[in-house]
Amino acid sequence: MNKAELVKTISNKAKLNQTTAQKALEVMLDTFKDTLKKGNKIQLIGFGSFEVAKRAARKGVNPQTKKPISISAKKVVKFKPGKELKEMVSKGK
Repeated sequence: MNKAELVKTISNKAKLNQTTAQKALEVMLDTFKDTLKKGNKIQLIGFGSFEVAKRAARKGVNPQTKKPISISAKKVVKFKPGKELKEMVSKGK
């Protein structure tokens, strides 16, 4: 599902026009970005949680040249699914 399809689904399920649904989605995504940028965790009970994790610097190999390279430390976003989401996906509901 892409963003346009998600907006359409939100619009239909919430009985909103597509402009309002798109704005609501954009506000939600902007809020997620701002929260994670500050290093804070987002918890949505039943769905899952998003948090920023630190990846340590490490050695790697360039797959084209096979030469060793240094990969610098960085921050990444991690998602941990909630219990309800895990159960729904595993049962295929």
